[in-house]
Amino acid sequence: MALTFGNGGEEDNVVSEINTTPLVDVMLVLLIIFLITIPVVTNTIAVNLPHEENHVRETKPENINLSVDKNGKIYWDQESIAGAEALTNRLKTVAVQQPQPEIQIRGDGDAKYEAIGRVIFACQRAGIVKIGFITEPAPRGA
Repeated sequence: MALTFGNGGEEDNVVSEINTTPLVDVMLVLLIIFLITIPVVTNTIAVNLPHEENHVRETKPENINLSVDKNGKIYWDQESIAGAEALTNRLKTVAVQQPQPEIQIRGDGDAKYEAIGRVIFACQRAGIVKIGFITEPAPRGA
């Protein structure tokens, strides 16, 4: 009596299905690697960024309001100033007062930074110590 193993000598059928288990294993390993390494990549140099604070400012009569419109024209309260040099000369007379008044700058949102920079530079050249910026608060819930 003869012992036979298998299917009795017939040829094995070819399995045409792809074994996806190793592919799933590789995908899971890659997913875990990306989850671990992405936070490392997004970290940057640690810096202390300023926090937004809203302070209610009381406008005192001795404070000087400088405004810059969208065209870069400078105004001292309601009076137009000819240029940065005229502003510097006028601020020099104010800088010697004791106590020195605060300069409050109101810049139009569409004004170029250069125009605001000229006002700040004029204040610096005149010796003004305290400069503030007047802004409108963001709408609530925005």
